Amino acid sequence: MVAVSGSPGGRVSIAGMVCYRPGHRSRLIYRPHRYQWRAGEVASFTWTDYRDLLITAHRHLDAPIVVIWDNLNWHTCAEMQWFIQAGDDWRTVVRLPPYAPDLNPAEGIWSLLNRGVLANLAVCSLDHLIRVIEHGLKKIQYCPHLIDGCLAETGLLLKPP
Repeated sequence: MVAVSGSPGGRVSIAGMVCYRPGHRSRLIYRPHRYQWRAGEVASFTWTDYRDLLITAHRHLDAPIVVIWDNLNWHTCAEMQWFIQAGDDWRTVVRLPPYAPDLNPAEGIWSLLNRGVLANLAVCSLDHLIRVIEHGLKKIQYCPHLIDGCLAETGLLLKPP
């Protein structure tokens, strides 16, 4: 989350997935969420936003997915548990242990973003911040070796079925 001071102000949150498949290019799929403290506006991602991100990943990858998730409240809520356990066999969820960001390749993406386009950045508006974040994430999307490096940093390995 990045806060922007001044009017109109607001907050940008990013939900993202790093996707690995043996023999294929690594992928980054993400969605931004803008919040400007307006009445009736949803302040952050909801469980349905995360559900929709999983569905989008499945469609883009055209394959079953194994999701390795941290313990974010929306990842563990009853509605998400119901969705995960529903009859579809295209998704499997594995939970990371609590407080294990070093095992989460997505944390490497946020680190790349913070050390790259967001380093020493002074933004003039929320729109400017969103454009910079999306530009940085696009650059990472087109560099699969950076996404591969985020997995390598965890020490986890892909094992083909």
